[in-house]
Amino acid sequence: MYRRTGGRLLEVSDDFRLVKIKLPLNYKTRNYVGTIYGGHMYSCADGIYMVQLINILGKNYVVWDKSATIRFKRPGDKTLYAEFLITDELLQKIEDDIKQHHEKDFHLFVNLTDKAGNIYAEIEKVIYIASKEFYQNKKKKRTAAN
Repeated sequence: MYRRTGGRLLEVSDDFRLVKIKLPLNYKTRNYVGTIYGGHMYSCADGIYMVQLINILGKNYVVWDKSATIRFKRPGDKTLYAEFLITDELLQKIEDDIKQHHEKDFHLFVNLTDKAGNIYAEIEKVIYIASKEFYQNKKKKRTAAN
């Protein structure tokens, strides 16, 4: 499925904390004016943080992609790269916040850059995370109310 975004996985660490991708400018990703389609720039980043967190947090959590924003900084006229990193600090914050509030939206960011580090797009992902028990109870209440 991921290959259809135009993106290519370069590296996935064994613990899922680091994912590196590239988005080549080629005949599949090139638009009418010769640069990477904006949709490809977004879709190559879609789902990565969610999949990382599902694998890292395990079965006691529910993780959903909730929304995204992309800010194009310059036309994608060459191969672009992104690194999705889940830090110890972020994992601790998730644990602490979910322990206290049971659910929360987390704002995570990633940039699409060239090899020199020039930013072509800034992407913000909003990821919903809840304890599985809380989420299942919330879902039951919603179903019972309907």
